[in-house]
Amino acid sequence: MNFDVQAVPSPSYVVDEQLLIDNLEKMKYVIDQTGCKILLAQKGFSMFEVYPLIGQYLHGVTSSGLLEARLGYEEMGKEVHTYTPAFHEDEFDEILRLSDHLVFNSFAQWNKFKDRVQSNEKSVECGIRINPEYSEIEVDMYNPCFSYSRFGVTLENFEPDQLEGISGLHFHTLCEQNSDTLWRTIQIIDEEFGPYLQQMKWINFGGGHHITRSDYDIETLIRSIRFMQDKYGLEVYLEPGEAVALNTGFLVATVLDTMHNGMDIAIVDTSASCHMPDVLEMPYRPEIINAGMPNEKAYTYRLGGPTCLAGDVIGDYSFNAPLEPGDRLVFCDMAHYSMVKNNTFNGVNLPSIVLHTADQQIKVVKQFGYEDFKQRLS
Repeated sequence: MNFDVQAVPSPSYVVDEQLLIDNLEKMKYVIDQTGCKILLAQKGFSMFEVYPLIGQYLHGVTSSGLLEARLGYEEMGKEVHTYTPAFHEDEFDEILRLSDHLVFNSFAQWNKFKDRVQSNEKSVECGIRINPEYSEIEVDMYNPCFSYSRFGVTLENFEPDQLEGISGLHFHTLCEQNSDTLWRTIQIIDEEFGPYLQQMKWINFGGGHHITRSDYDIETLIRSIRFMQDKYGLEVYLEPGEAVALNTGFLVATVLDTMHNGMDIAIVDTSASCHMPDVLEMPYRPEIINAGMPNEKAYTYRLGGPTCLAGDVIGDYSFNAPLEPGDRLVFCDMAHYSMVKNNTFNGVNLPSIVLHTADQQIKVVKQFGYEDFKQRLS
């Protein structure tokens, strides 16, 4: 972090443009080495202010429905790939207009909509999502292949006689994982779905690839991509969201008050429930710059948000000096998922969105207020 924390509104998400470029350069290396196509998964990061920049490196976006498809179409203007567990009847024609690839979650969905696809003036590539029933994700909430999953077609339920018009297969079985997991998954898919891959034009490896993490093995990712290219002649797509924005963003907050109830407590102007919901859902403990684990430094505080939710607790942190009202705290890795999942529960305002540009300028992209809160309601 190399921006002045006093120069931005509080609370605010601050995305560092140079850190984002660094991530994109790593993805460009993979693209240059393999010829694969990498797409931004908007479900993880949708700050369209930087879509023109991302579009200089990546091939387009993936979307989970109509609104994301439209956002990617309008703001990046490159390839738009859309997948959803089930398409809405009244949205399908507009999704078809906006999309270049459609991935269907079942053969029933494909059969329901294929006539509309095939009669459409625009040529749209169509695929089926498969479930290889293999995943190394330990938490069921984030495991697309856990028991009774609604995501994708298993080998037992695959319908090879319904493949006319299908040009690709899609799988998504990873979550914040390294490429060794992908390599093992590829071997399972090769073994189970190999006969069908021979009939395909492309394969989509989905997301969950932590490509920009410091310990990520990029060469094994490259080997996985080349395996499918060499064996089946497939065009390979990846659709990371988190990896694009990993470690590029911060959440700047301010201490509002301190109190004591068995331990020191600080109330801050940002909320785990509203502004970083994965802290409660995952759960996880975000890092704070210049803070430590409880009792590691001289003064330990429990940080809580301003909502009425008793569990709106960010975590316990220690500091070199006592916290005082007005002190600024900077939470790390807050670009992905936080912005797309935040909410205005309790009437708590959304953090501003700020871009710290590569030439060291502070650009306040968006500030929120009463109308943003009100317009979500009746």
